[in-house]
Amino acid sequence: MTRYDLSDDLKLAHALADAARAAIRPFFRTGTSIDNKLETGFDPVTAADRASEQAMRALLAEHRPEDGIVGEEFGDVAGRSGRRWVLDPIDGTRAFISGLPSWTVLIALEVEDRPQIGIIDQPHLGERFAGTRDGTRLHHAGTVRDLAVREGVSLGSAILSSTDPYLFEGAEADAFAAVRERVRLTRYGFDAYAYAMLAAGGIDLVIESGLQIYDVQAFIPVIEGAGGIVTNWDGGDPSQGGQVVAAASRDLLEAALECLRPAAV
Repeated sequence: MTRYDLSDDLKLAHALADAARAAIRPFFRTGTSIDNKLETGFDPVTAADRASEQAMRALLAEHRPEDGIVGEEFGDVAGRSGRRWVLDPIDGTRAFISGLPSWTVLIALEVEDRPQIGIIDQPHLGERFAGTRDGTRLHHAGTVRDLAVREGVSLGSAILSSTDPYLFEGAEADAFAAVRERVRLTRYGFDAYAYAMLAAGGIDLVIESGLQIYDVQAFIPVIEGAGGIVTNWDGGDPSQGGQVVAAASRDLLEAALECLRPAAV
């Protein structure tokens, strides 16, 4: 079985992001057709989603045929290496079809049930956030710079984000409201781009629920590489999805978990 080091994997992850960018750009703000994946409700998918994932899968079939794949649009491919690439071809399709530049491409490499590489890529803005255990870097306009979370932030001075104010119901809604009432500012609607902004030192806290594995795996290395922390609402492993909280520091996380733990599942 072929062994790869992290630098080789990271180069391939960047190549996947490049391929996804090229596949998506012709569709953005062009009035592309929209399909609904649900009979009741609305879960949109576009030709851009499919083209993005197909482009990445083609590269993986060529360069990592032994690795598994988990993708939102085309399901799972079993691997033989104990490694999996986890792909969300467009996270934030609702933003994409609205012409808003907050959607992203999410790419992760999972080894031994833990994401080791994460990329959050925003093709329209040309921003790419790449995280590993060696740190997180922003690639933009031909430059590369190290990122770090904002330090020394208390819950009362924190900026909180979540995808949708109506994301939570029942006990979850009460728990989220308890955090929201204690922070300085709350912003909505940014999907995975909010996690990139946490790594960049803008947002301090992100709280969400109902996430899938392809929603979460990429941002974990990005945030951890920048000095932040990601757990579920009970303080455990968030890497398979569900209820997720990301914070700039352990102290900030614990303050949020005091409110969230009663609703942890």
